[in-house]
Amino acid sequence: MNKKIKRALISVSDKSHLNKILPTLKKFKIEILSSGGTYKYIKKHGFKCTEISDFTNFQEILDGRVKTLHPKIHSGILFKRGNKKHLNQMKIQDFKNIDLVIVNFYPFEKTVLKTNDENKIIENIDIGGPALVRSAAKNFRDVVVITSNYQLENLTHEMNINKGFTSLKFRKNLSQEAFNETAYYDSSISKYFNKINGCSFPKKITINGKLVNKLRYGENPHQLGAIYSRNNFNELEKLNGKDLSYNNYNDIYYGLDIVNSLPKEKGTIIIKHANPSGVSINKKQIYSFKQAYNCDPVSAFGGVIICNYKINYETAKEINKKFFEVIVAKDFNYKALSILKKKKNLRIIKNNQKYESNEIIINTLSRNLILQNSDNDKFDKKNFKIVSKRKPSKKILNDLIFAFNICRFVKSNAVVLTNDFSTVGIGSGQPSRLDSCEIAVSKMRKFNHKTENLVAASDAFFPFVDGIELLIQSGVKAIIQPYGSIRDKEIIKFANDTNTVLVFSKTRHFRH
Repeated sequence: MNKKIKRALISVSDKSHLNKILPTLKKFKIEILSSGGTYKYIKKHGFKCTEISDFTNFQEILDGRVKTLHPKIHSGILFKRGNKKHLNQMKIQDFKNIDLVIVNFYPFEKTVLKTNDENKIIENIDIGGPALVRSAAKNFRDVVVITSNYQLENLTHEMNINKGFTSLKFRKNLSQEAFNETAYYDSSISKYFNKINGCSFPKKITINGKLVNKLRYGENPHQLGAIYSRNNFNELEKLNGKDLSYNNYNDIYYGLDIVNSLPKEKGTIIIKHANPSGVSINKKQIYSFKQAYNCDPVSAFGGVIICNYKINYETAKEINKKFFEVIVAKDFNYKALSILKKKKNLRIIKNNQKYESNEIIINTLSRNLILQNSDNDKFDKKNFKIVSKRKPSKKILNDLIFAFNICRFVKSNAVVLTNDFSTVGIGSGQPSRLDSCEIAVSKMRKFNHKTENLVAASDAFFPFVDGIELLIQSGVKAIIQPYGSIRDKEIIKFANDTNTVLVFSKTRHFRH
């Protein structure tokens, strides 16, 4: 059923889009109620407006904390226009109807990002705004509620085609969006209080996010897909190419976790199906890229490149010789971008360097959620213990730690072979750790990698000697693994018998 708007209440923190709707309200002779800065803005721009305190005969108090929280306001919004009892009560109280509510909230999230001042943050928790929105959204059969600036153009169009009226379908859709808005707002506040109180796992949780894009499809064409952001900053800026897919996003953010753990301006990662096919760190970016690619050039085909440096022309030329789906870098110089853009479908993404790993990882299991904090601690030499008679050089120890760091990002069971801070063989996702060893070694041999300073990392302990025996027979000179097996002494003895460096980690790092 279409409803005519006679009276509107406007209370907005962001006033930048009000001029989109004020002329339409004037055109259809709609009375406007407002207060504070919104009232002054409307009057300044030449539109008639009644101050809320004059409408309610009650002055706002408590530094503005209480102004719209008044029975005359909420009764005007909530009463059912077709209910005789409600109409009679409104008549007795001499309360008037409010048919349109336009509200956006105090910028709580932006305030949290700008300051640690708790008083400023608390004062930016909006109370009256969400209360108005909830009242209007509940009574959508009679009331229009606007909570986002883009909706103002839709409202103008709706009123123009319906001569000042709105349809039930229109109001109901806005109601749905309004409750999404209040839920998101409250969840942001809840998240803040959980954080400052050090509560990682509260009794009840809400997960908030803003739609970034609806995707063409999900992991497969028959699945729906979308990406939401949990903050107000989009770290990915697309400079070229097709829209990103579900699988692209999955690979990109997986790779950003890895590159975030590497020394700045040196790291290159190539990702394929949420696993690294090659990783390298080198001061010269062209070598960093080549070594990451050469680890497994077959798997790198059609992969995703993640770099933590600004790509130069020389590296871009080398990249352009190969086929990749996506390139993500800190930035691209002009000549590099020009040559990469010659491939129209290549997705070129600038990472705006504010990416941070999630503090809490959330996975779904049927109707359940499982949560854990992230495994993103920076490794320190204190985390490791040399248990073999043969001691590693400083360079070999650092290469072992590099290998172990990459290993924690590889799907378990994981074994990683590296040489001079570049991966040369990666075995991932096998039910048997021995199988992962065999895959890593076979890839190393397939692509003729040098074994002069070959080291190996395992994401968990070797339960039997057979795994490290295979690695040592393949040329591995040093091994790093977590301790904890009942056969740790056998592993240490075997390392000593073969004059192999063995380092134990105090922590295990599975990635399932």
